[in-house]
Amino acid sequence: MRLFRTIAWSAVLLLLTSLVPAQAEDPFERPPILYSQAAPENVISRLQAGLESGEAHLEHREKLGYLPALLQAVGAPVESQMLVFSQTSLQRQRISPRTPRAVYFSDEVYVGFCQGGEVLEVSAVDPQLGAVFYTLDQEQAAQPRFVRQTDNCLTCHSSSRTESVPGHLVRSLFVDSRGQPLLSAGSFAVDYRTPLKDRWGGWYVTGTHGAQTHLGNLVIRGKEVPRPVENAQGHNVTTLDDRLAVARYLSPHSDIVALMVFEHQTLVHNCLTQANYTARQALFHEAEMNRALGKPTTERLESTSRRIQTAGDRLVEALLYVDEAPLTAPIQGTSGFAEKFSALGPRDGRGRSLRDFDLERRVFKYPCSDLIYSPSFQALPEEMRSYVWQRLWNILAGPNAAAARHLSADDRQAIVEILRETAPNVPSYWHSPFQATSAGTTAQ
Repeated sequence: MRLFRTIAWSAVLLLLTSLVPAQAEDPFERPPILYSQAAPENVISRLQAGLESGEAHLEHREKLGYLPALLQAVGAPVESQMLVFSQTSLQRQRISPRTPRAVYFSDEVYVGFCQGGEVLEVSAVDPQLGAVFYTLDQEQAAQPRFVRQTDNCLTCHSSSRTESVPGHLVRSLFVDSRGQPLLSAGSFAVDYRTPLKDRWGGWYVTGTHGAQTHLGNLVIRGKEVPRPVENAQGHNVTTLDDRLAVARYLSPHSDIVALMVFEHQTLVHNCLTQANYTARQALFHEAEMNRALGKPTTERLESTSRRIQTAGDRLVEALLYVDEAPLTAPIQGTSGFAEKFSALGPRDGRGRSLRDFDLERRVFKYPCSDLIYSPSFQALPEEMRSYVWQRLWNILAGPNAAAARHLSADDRQAIVEILRETAPNVPSYWHSPFQATSAGTTAQ
């Protein structure tokens, strides 16, 4: 018996050694994820299949190339346009304050366009893989082809700033007149928690925001950033006509509301990917461990539950805008993005939607991300998805409402009611009668 235990534990040690990633290899390049080897299944891979079968077509336009047709094909509205003039992307030599890079997005894709650029830069949200990066040659071709990129993009788009998974990254930097970041002056990783005063360095921003300050529209003359930073000319800007040739772009705007939605959406996408990877890796390692010990492969290990809980809690915090930076004055965009975004719904029987904006105290009226409807959420492993639904219920309907003190009883009541009617595959217990009261209590 002692010999058997020794052999069994030797097998476990060998297994644990095999499960530790090689120093130069990211964990997501190993089973069960196999990021670079796996076949993507996302809006771009489906579009490519359509192009190859002849069911889809992308029209080419002079100067803009495939950009307008691609945006239409993937449902990314022109109103989502944001202009970034920091040289921080693949075609950095094309970027400057006079020729910013344009970024467009929908729920499932991000598209980058540079004036005179050789390629369109595309990041698709894949339900199983997270961010999958592509380029599309801007030269007219009989059959346009998206080329998947890995190493070129993962250097920046797979780090602690992207939840340590292939993901999306938003930065705020001080930038000089050539578009070069002044890295010695510091930078900020931006999401919905970042104070406005630290956002949008290296980005153009159109819209009004009262006395609130930010770093958008600011070009540093020279190589030293003056302290304190003075950006009065960059605030409440509604036109960029005096800063660049806006006629060369699809829109003259770099909408403040689009920027704020973008910053939240990218974080939630990263958290969804992290939750997916964590659950799949934990379940895979659990099965391997149990197999080595001669146990049923489905026997639950405490470490598996703990890993699922940690990643699930992180996702729930992002979905519910926990620690959102407050607004102190109304926000208003210039491009019509807010109207375009909120019109997409879905809405409950009272006409309410998770896409409804507040833009006075916070970004959304009902602070629960609409990405809870997304294919990425639906594709979470059952163990993770079940945990997230239960955690959301415990917070919104009690007894853990204290975990989201930024939500009033009315907020929590409304979010539950909206999700009951609009979200697919809501657990049956979500239809239990309840009445949200003060944080930490619920009247049944």
